[in-house]
Amino acid sequence: MIEIKQRETGKVLGTFDGDTLVGADLRHMDLDGADFRGMDLSGASLESSDLNQADFTGAKLHNTRLFRAALNEADFSAADLTGAQFGSEHPSQAADLRGANFSRAILRGADLRNAALRRANLQGVDLNGADLRGTDFCGSNLCHAIAHSALFIRANLREANLCGADLRDCHLNDANLVNASLHDADLSSMKPGGFTVIKLANLEGADLSRANLRRCSAEGTNLRNANLSDVDFTGAVLGGAILRRANVTNANFQGVELASVTMEFANFSKARNAVIPNYKKNLR
Repeated sequence: MIEIKQRETGKVLGTFDGDTLVGADLRHMDLDGADFRGMDLSGASLESSDLNQADFTGAKLHNTRLFRAALNEADFSAADLTGAQFGSEHPSQAADLRGANFSRAILRGADLRNAALRRANLQGVDLNGADLRGTDFCGSNLCHAIAHSALFIRANLREANLCGADLRDCHLNDANLVNASLHDADLSSMKPGGFTVIKLANLEGADLSRANLRRCSAEGTNLRNANLSDVDFTGAVLGGAILRRANVTNANFQGVELASVTMEFANFSKARNAVIPNYKKNLR
C-alpha cells in the first residue's frame, strides 16, 4: 500500500494498493500539493486529476498520461518526462501547466500540444523531438533550452526568454515570438543541408542579437523592429520577409537573396555582405 501525502502538511491525499506507482491508475483524484519527489510514475494515468502545486522533483514519468490534468505551479525540476503526454489536439483537453517549474527536466519526445505553460520555468530543459504545436509559452523562461527537431508550429512564445536556446532543426512555422528574447540562440542545423524553419513566424520587436540563423528558412517572416545585430544569416532564405526598421548592425547576409525582402528604414550600411538591389529605397 502506497500513501500519497500532501508535501507540506503530510496529510494522506490518497492510497494505491501496490508496491509501486508504475502504471498506476490515479485518474480524477484530488492530489493538490501531492509529494511525488523521486518516485517512478512511468506509464501511470493521471488524467483529469487536480495536481496543482504537486512536487515531482527528480521523479520518473516515462510515457505518463497527464492530459486534462490541473498542474498549476507544479514542480517538475530535474524530472525525467520522456514521452510524457500532456497535450491534445483539442486545447480544452490539454494540461494546464501555468507557472510550472521544468528547470533541467527531460521532456524528450513529450506531447505538449496546446498545453498552457504561461509564465513557466523551462530553463535548461531538454525538449528534443517534443511536439509543442499550439503550446502557450507566453512569458515563459526557456533560456538555454535544448530543443533539436522540436515542433513549435503555431506556438505562442510572445515575450518568452529563449536566450542561448539550441533550436537547431526546429519548426517554428507561424509561431508568435513578438518581443521574445533569442539573443545567442542557435537556429541553424545539425545536419548537412538541413535547416530550421521559421516561415511566417512573427518576430516583431524580438531580440535575436548574435543568433545563428545560417541556412534558416524564414520566408514571409516578420522581423519588423527586431534586433538583428551580429546575426549570422549566411545562406538563409528570406524571401518575403519583413525587416522594416530592424537593427542589422554587423549582421552577415552572405549568400542571401534580398530582392523580395522588405528593408525600408533598416540601416544596411552597417550590415555585412548584403547585396542590395538598386531599386531598393528608403534604406539608411
